[in-house]
Amino acid sequence: MRAAADPRDRGARRWGSLALSALLAAALLWWHKPISEAIWPDTRIQQLQSDAARALQAGELSRPDGRGARELYEAALALDPDRGDTREGLLQVGEAALARANAQIDLGQLKQARASLQLAREMAMPRAAMDEVAARLERIGDSAGDIEQLIRSADAARAAGRLDGDDDAALPLYQQALALRPNDIGALEGREDALSDLLQRASQAGETGDLLAAATMVERASELDPGHIDLPRVVSLLASRAEQRLQKADADLRRGRLQRALEGYDMIARIQPGNEAAARGRLRVANAHAALSQRHAADFRIREAQQELGAAAAIAPDAPAVIEANEHLAQTRLLQARLQSDLPPAQQKKRVRELLEAAAAAEARGDLLSPPGDSAYDKLRTARAIAADDPDVIAMTRRLRPAAHACFVTALRRNQLATAGGCLDAYAVLEGEENSVHASRRQLALRWIAVGDERVGAGDLQMARRALGMARSLDPSADGLDAFSRRLERASVPPRGE
Repeated sequence: MRAAADPRDRGARRWGSLALSALLAAALLWWHKPISEAIWPDTRIQQLQSDAARALQAGELSRPDGRGARELYEAALALDPDRGDTREGLLQVGEAALARANAQIDLGQLKQARASLQLAREMAMPRAAMDEVAARLERIGDSAGDIEQLIRSADAARAAGRLDGDDDAALPLYQQALALRPNDIGALEGREDALSDLLQRASQAGETGDLLAAATMVERASELDPGHIDLPRVVSLLASRAEQRLQKADADLRRGRLQRALEGYDMIARIQPGNEAAARGRLRVANAHAALSQRHAADFRIREAQQELGAAAAIAPDAPAVIEANEHLAQTRLLQARLQSDLPPAQQKKRVRELLEAAAAAEARGDLLSPPGDSAYDKLRTARAIAADDPDVIAMTRRLRPAAHACFVTALRRNQLATAGGCLDAYAVLEGEENSVHASRRQLALRWIAVGDERVGAGDLQMARRALGMARSLDPSADGLDAFSRRLERASVPPRGE
């Protein structure tokens, strides 16, 4: 029969089990963290990478407490040296350090820029990129005193009211400083104040009617800072004053003050290139001069007619009214010459000599075919109307003939069709109706057809009809003339229902 267990043995075994359990629990508690990291290493790495990415995004590239992007990525890399995404993160930190160094140089923060460059070096950025930033840092460091001097000089110039126009004025000096340090606060603020002063002057110039000066200042301000806060207000003011100036030019034109009207239209055209109202106004002034020329010519006041025609041609030489006035004056001159042909022979000869001398003087000045009335050709044409068979008249005709043809070729190449027509008329008179003249007429007619066709497409039917008439007068059988005529006729028919 088995003996009963001693109670003292059972107690000893129980106390031994409890002690062993306590030791095991303590060991597990002690080794809990390393074991978890051994079992789940990716979780720890991912947490470090996530924290590093947030630090990088926040601009915390490096921190002494180890919570900077650099330190966090390096900790992740220590856990797993083979992870490419962690190395890519470190590369981004280096690139951000280089970018920050450049930005700090722009702001004049040279000490901070050197620290950022040092971080980039420690991150083993490409040497070429680091050398470029280092060279820029050295260059800006050397010129730091120059930049401050430029800003001081610019401030002084602005205080003295010298805003622009000279190299030592405020705006050019601020620009020089900003070229060296683009984001310098002092230079940017100084330039903004100088531009405010300049735009204030532009406002004053606009109020007093000096629109050209105002436009020049506004253009300068827009060039330097298109987003300046004062710019829209001054631009609006200038547009309003330009409209008033345009209305004044219209009033001058209605009152017959042609020169004043032209000055007004020219001013608007200079400050607002492409202004259609100014372009129309200039054409109306040219037409008014052309009308005066015709009235003077009708009264045989040749000199006055010539002056008015010259004024019209200087504005719009290809305008239909100017071309018509030129033709009218030419016919008047010929009529006057025919009337003079009834003079006694001695007086005719004297008159021819005078005309040829005037033609030779114009030729010496280079006025072969212009200005109208005073050109060598016009003087010669009048002499031919009086005595076409005079040997001296024939000799000068031969001498001027090449110049007339060269004038036609040059004007045609520049698409100056009215001028080309005048040169061709001169060439036809001097050359006679030879084959070369017929070919030139056909060539010019084709150009007029092309211009007319384009004008139909643009809806300018008046000019298109003028082009059709010019083409027909030059060569009634020109290729494309009939087709152009039909297209113009169709365009002239109003749509049904109108």
